[in-house]
Amino acid sequence: MLRRPSFAFFLIFLALFGGLTAVGNAKRVSTGAQPSTASGAGYRFDRGGWMYVHLEGTPSEIGFQHGQLLSAEIADLINVMKVETLHDTKRDWNFYRETARKMLWPHIDAEYQQELEGIAKGAQSKGAKLDVWDVVALNGWFEVPSYYVPWLNKREKAVNAPHILPEGRCSAFIATGSYTKGGKIVVAHNNWTGYADGERWNVIFDIKPEHGHHILMDGGPGSITSGDDFGETDAGLIITETTITQFVGWNPEGKPEFVRSRKAMQYANSIDEYVSIIKEGNNGGYANDWLVGDRKTGEIAYLELGLKNTPLLRTKDGYFVSSNFPRDPALIKDETEGFDTANASNSMNARHITWERKMAANKGQIDVNLAQAFLGNHEDSFTGKTAPSTRTLCGHTDGDPKGVPEWGDAPYDPEGAVSGKVTDSDMAANMSLIARAGHPCGEDFLAGPFLAKHTEFSYLKPILRDMKAGPWTQFTAGQKQ
Repeated sequence: MLRRPSFAFFLIFLALFGGLTAVGNAKRVSTGAQPSTASGAGYRFDRGGWMYVHLEGTPSEIGFQHGQLLSAEIADLINVMKVETLHDTKRDWNFYRETARKMLWPHIDAEYQQELEGIAKGAQSKGAKLDVWDVVALNGWFEVPSYYVPWLNKREKAVNAPHILPEGRCSAFIATGSYTKGGKIVVAHNNWTGYADGERWNVIFDIKPEHGHHILMDGGPGSITSGDDFGETDAGLIITETTITQFVGWNPEGKPEFVRSRKAMQYANSIDEYVSIIKEGNNGGYANDWLVGDRKTGEIAYLELGLKNTPLLRTKDGYFVSSNFPRDPALIKDETEGFDTANASNSMNARHITWERKMAANKGQIDVNLAQAFLGNHEDSFTGKTAPSTRTLCGHTDGDPKGVPEWGDAPYDPEGAVSGKVTDSDMAANMSLIARAGHPCGEDFLAGPFLAKHTEFSYLKPILRDMKAGPWTQFTAGQKQ
């Protein structure tokens, strides 16, 4: 007869297994489902190259679960941020921690302060050497280096300061009515960023907060918002965005973008409420073109969110496309460094042309399957060729000899599309989406051969990893495996 293990032995086994899982999952898993781990009402499993993380409860509980379940990954991503921000902005991590403490923290709602503190405590409980200022600085990664630092350099008349331009991130569309199959809303988005951080931006967050709406979104370890802002809620809203190229502006008394975007997703019941919340206390950080749909009404909207100019377009029969190009003439004039709308050779305008062609050619047929194909597309509208580059919807700067000067990206910069996400009204009604980790086209990026060929990026050697594409994988809120 087998002896039943003692309860003490069972606890030791769980602790050991949980620790090993946290360490082992610091690298992206590209295939298959992995055993889940738990923290209170929260749990995690790995599937298709993604880490699915369910969080539930009060702000502190959600934060603590987040920190425990992703402790190794949070510490790892902070290390990536230290390397990238020092190289790009010439300011060390202590600067970002102090900015988090002095500038960001006083403008963060108490609810999200509690969640951020919970993340730090949860990670610390698993042995991570970090504190709340590291976590806040990590959340401010989208806005502080590219928006606040240039503003500060100009204000302080910093000598030999680097010319910092906000990176363009993402290709996206939202369509409804006669443009889609069955008239439902269809949304698609691929996230563009550096491969070092993008390879780690592979979490599907399923958040069920004590107050507000249930959220399903992608994101990075340690972040309270999506970051590339692809998500859906049980209020019927579907949300995504792309950044505005060459945007300039910062309000030091404003509320951080990562707080406004999370709050809008969590509490908005309609497009109007979403717009109101995301605009409230706008600090100018991470300025985006927002694509928002309401599956309850079939209406979609396009909000170009500058500091001075915030035009809103909406329709129940049509589409909006976005690929980092500013649209509003007043915003272009007042709030960008002279974005050239006539330059068909740049990444933003070339992708814009491709999107318009795709919408026109597929009117009435657009669905999630076509959306996946669009996100992996390698057509170059400028040259007429089909080959991955910075001008294709699925971006590959690492193979492009011209880079993206409008973003400050050098030739062959290891940057581009790092994931794809799609959904439609029917899927969103069930809180479900389909996502692909890595290049949406399915190509792999291999760090070793790239670094051997491009020694100018040797500073990335400690943090740049292979980014292998996973399969298109469906996720649903509340699933267990």
